[in-house]
Amino acid sequence: MAFQRNLPSRSLQAAKAKWLYNLSLRSFSSSPVAGATSAPPELPRFDYQPKPYKGPLADEVLAKRKNYLGPSLFYYYEKPLNIVEGKMQYLFDDTGKRYLDAFAGVVTVSCGHCHPAVLDAIMEQSKLLQHATTIYLHHAIADYAEALASKMPRNLKVVYFVNSGTEANELAMLMARLQSGNLNMIALRNSYHGGSSNTLGLTALSTWKYPIPQGEIHHVLNPNPYRGVFGSDASRYASDVQDHIDHGTSGKVAGFIAETIQGAGGAVELAPGYLKLVYEIVRKAGGVCIADEVQTGFGRTGSHYWGFETQGVIPDIVTMAKCGQCCSLHNKFAELIAIPTTKLISVPDDPLAAIGDDIEQDRGYRVEDKGGRGAGLKVRTEKPLALPDEEEGDDIEQDRGYRVEDKGGRGAGLKVRTEKPLALPDEEENENFQGIGNGLPLGAVVTTPEIASVMAQKIQFNTFGGNPVCSAGGLEVLRVLDNEKRQKHCAEVGSHLIGRLRELQQRHEIIGDVRGRGLMVGIEFVTDRKEKTPAKAETAVLLEKLRELGVLVGKGGLHANVFRIKPPMCFTKDDADFLVDALDYAVSKL
Repeated sequence: MAFQRNLPSRSLQAAKAKWLYNLSLRSFSSSPVAGATSAPPELPRFDYQPKPYKGPLADEVLAKRKNYLGPSLFYYYEKPLNIVEGKMQYLFDDTGKRYLDAFAGVVTVSCGHCHPAVLDAIMEQSKLLQHATTIYLHHAIADYAEALASKMPRNLKVVYFVNSGTEANELAMLMARLQSGNLNMIALRNSYHGGSSNTLGLTALSTWKYPIPQGEIHHVLNPNPYRGVFGSDASRYASDVQDHIDHGTSGKVAGFIAETIQGAGGAVELAPGYLKLVYEIVRKAGGVCIADEVQTGFGRTGSHYWGFETQGVIPDIVTMAKCGQCCSLHNKFAELIAIPTTKLISVPDDPLAAIGDDIEQDRGYRVEDKGGRGAGLKVRTEKPLALPDEEEGDDIEQDRGYRVEDKGGRGAGLKVRTEKPLALPDEEENENFQGIGNGLPLGAVVTTPEIASVMAQKIQFNTFGGNPVCSAGGLEVLRVLDNEKRQKHCAEVGSHLIGRLRELQQRHEIIGDVRGRGLMVGIEFVTDRKEKTPAKAETAVLLEKLRELGVLVGKGGLHANVFRIKPPMCFTKDDADFLVDALDYAVSKL
């Protein structure tokens, strides 16, 4: 009955929020603002043309989704976007409109949509073997585990592969309970650790939780420097953990889990020094310490490769998924290859077809660029171009007459200068060459040999975890992040972005807080800075306005009043400037 009595009040609140939201949307077009920027900012230039889209449009896709997919699925925007292609830090809808992706597929695309090196690795492995479980040997899973373990400190060197962050946290909690012999887990309020029945127990945001038993889990005070009851005082938050152990458990616990920067909770970075204090308390109580690196890992924070390193700790178990995941694979095109040739290779609808008369109209090639600097003619192709006698991964082949010119950048792909002819494949040889879906399901748990040994008591098996395609793609992601120095890039671009956002905060009262590290940034909107009243309706309006301007951001926090800025790690300073200018323009119109 209590639940029923609350319904009218909740309905009234929802109706009020919707009324404010609709009123604000109308205000954008009808209310000129003195001093506001007169012209909206424009997206940075990007030398890429999306493939013409001939599939179903947004209304048809939405109708089918409503008919056949679960009603719990949600989507952003009053008129949801139909995203059909991606390239590096940009996405394209069914009309060909380009958007700056500042959310990276919910913090999943690390090195860029359709990064050519990752595409290559996945496609090459897919041609050989797509799936074989760990009951057989295959080098890909071992190679990837070795590379991943090399990124971890000290004795964290045993890797378990799964398919998602939820699965990773499930397995980590199982390990903690088996290792410690205890059941009680401790997690933070405002945290998100997955959507399964067990990980929803760890999660502490009412918007995600169903009314089911959550098991032996205790949620302690969140050490949120902006909203927390103790501000940035880590010691007082740590005392709350000790208090829970003393009064809510037998005095012994299984473990403690935390995100270093909370993701769905609104990009909240924990109070400095908090984890070091809590890890000591938990280990004294017999528990193990778990770092949830699903969103903070792989250099995204800029200052460190792993989020837990920002707190000066080494966990007993580390879980990861999204940031190390393979990039989205919308596009069927292979990489751009520069070929010195006297012929022009094109298709009928190519705007450059008029350059010459010798046009191959039936083989799926088209002119991209005339090259310059001796690079030859660049072609985009839906079919692989054979490099004669080339070994995969060779960067320089001095004795074979061709060499790598560039590893990509701005979506250009791999360029090769060659003195030998490159084989243009016949139709028949390549009729099975296809695109490969939108990102690969990939997660991992890394722990110590001691903790891993408890899993040997029984059979522990994951059918798809570490399959050859995911392992090949994941390994290439690690190589790309290293080769392109993405951690350093995140530090530089993130510092620039946060600096500009804080300047914006000085001009707009609605921006209550700007926080984060590297390219994991949160912007919290409030209607009253002193009371920190969540600006929920205004945040929804700003989300819509940014979409109109060509910027896609995430939304988080218990009250959905925080923008989550977590773009692909190829995001540039020009992109950061455009995002800030677009936000300035949108806020100025409120």
